[in-house]
Amino acid sequence: MSSDFFRVKRLPPYVFEQVNRLKAAARGEGADIIDLGMGNPDLPTPPHIVDKLVHTARREDTHGYSASRGINGLRKAQAAYYDRRFGVKVDPDRQVIVTIGSKEGFANIAQAITAPGDVVLCPNPSYPIHAFGFLMAGGVIRALPAEPGPDYFHALERAVMHSIPKPIAVVTCYPSNPTANIADLDFYRDLVSFARRHDLIVLSDLAYAEVYFDDNPPPSILEVPGAMEVAIEFTSLSKTFSMAGWRIGFAVGNERLIAALGRVKSYLDYGAFTPIQVAATAALNGPADCIEEMRSTYRKRRDALVESFGRAGWSIPAPTASMFAWAPVPERFRALGSLEFSKILIEKAEVAVAPGIGFGEHGDDYVRIALVENEQRIRQAGRNLRRFLETADETLHNVVPMAGAGR
Repeated sequence: MSSDFFRVKRLPPYVFEQVNRLKAAARGEGADIIDLGMGNPDLPTPPHIVDKLVHTARREDTHGYSASRGINGLRKAQAAYYDRRFGVKVDPDRQVIVTIGSKEGFANIAQAITAPGDVVLCPNPSYPIHAFGFLMAGGVIRALPAEPGPDYFHALERAVMHSIPKPIAVVTCYPSNPTANIADLDFYRDLVSFARRHDLIVLSDLAYAEVYFDDNPPPSILEVPGAMEVAIEFTSLSKTFSMAGWRIGFAVGNERLIAALGRVKSYLDYGAFTPIQVAATAALNGPADCIEEMRSTYRKRRDALVESFGRAGWSIPAPTASMFAWAPVPERFRALGSLEFSKILIEKAEVAVAPGIGFGEHGDDYVRIALVENEQRIRQAGRNLRRFLETADETLHNVVPMAGAGR
C-alpha cells in the first residue's frame, strides 16, 4: 500500500513532536523539565461548572446523541454573551453554532468552503490549523504579515491583485496565537471594507478574547457594521474557563457560512456530550469573577516571566493579551533556528518552549512561551536560564561557533 496519501503529503513534519520527544526522554532520565511549551491551561475549571457537569451527567436522559449544532440553551447563552460583551445581537438559531473546540470549527469551515486550488490568505506565523485546515481541504495558502499594521493591508492588496485564482477568504487571529499581537476596531473596519469590496470571507479567531492585561478588552470583528455580510468568528471556552479538554467552542456570524459549517458537521459529529454542553451554558451564564481571577493569574505570571528572564539576560517583550509571550531567540543563538534552540533549552536549562518555526517559516527567529506554570516555577526557569546563558560559550563550544554559518 502506498504511504503517499494526498492530504497527508500536504502536511509537513510536526515540529512540536520533536520537542515533545526530547522533553519526554529528559523526564524519563529524571530531569525536572519546566514546561512552557504547549498552551495547556493548568488552572482548575471553576467549581460551579464542574458541579453542573456532574449533576447533569447523573441524569439518565443525557447520555444519548446530542445536537450537532449545539443544544438550544448553549447557543442562546453564546448569543447573550456576544450581546453583553460586544454589543452584537445574533440569532442563536441561524447565526450561532457550537463546535468541538475552535480548532474543529476552523477545520470544518475549511472543508465547507474550499474547492481544490482555492487561495486563502493567512498570517505567517499563525496557529497551525489556520493554514493546514485549508491545505488538507485542497486549498492554497498565501501568507500575510501577522502584525495588523500598514504592511498587512499592502500585502492584502498585492495578494488580491496577483493571486490566480482570486482569494476566497482571509484568516485573522487577534489576540494572536502565537505572537500576542492585538487588533483594534479601526483595523477591523478597514478589513471589513476591503472584504466587502473584493468579495472575501473573513474568518476571525477570537479564542483569547478574555485573556487581556490592560483596560482595553479585545473587540470582535462583528462589532463593525456590515461585518455580518462577510465574517464568521470562532471563540472557545478553553482558556476563558480553563476548559481546554472539554472541547467546547463556537462559530458566530454570517448566516450562510454558519449553515455551511452546520451542513458539514451534520455528517461528521453528533455534537459534544450533552452534560458538557449544559455545563458550558452554566459557564457563560454564570458569575464572571472567575474570569477576572484567570486574568490576574496570567498577568502575574507574565510579569514574573519578563522580570526573571530579563535578569537571566533574555529580554522578552511583555504581551498585552493572550497566555503567551513571543520571544525573540537571543542573537547569539538565532542562526541555529528556533527548533534547535528549543532543543538546547531542554537539554541545558531544563525549560521547554514551542519553536516558532512550528507556526510558519516567518516565526523561526522566535519561540512561544506559554504562561502555564506558576510564578515559582517560572522564576525557577529564569534561574535555570541564567546558569545556562552564563556558561553557554563553554558548554556549547561545538555548536554556537557554527551558528554564524547560517541554517
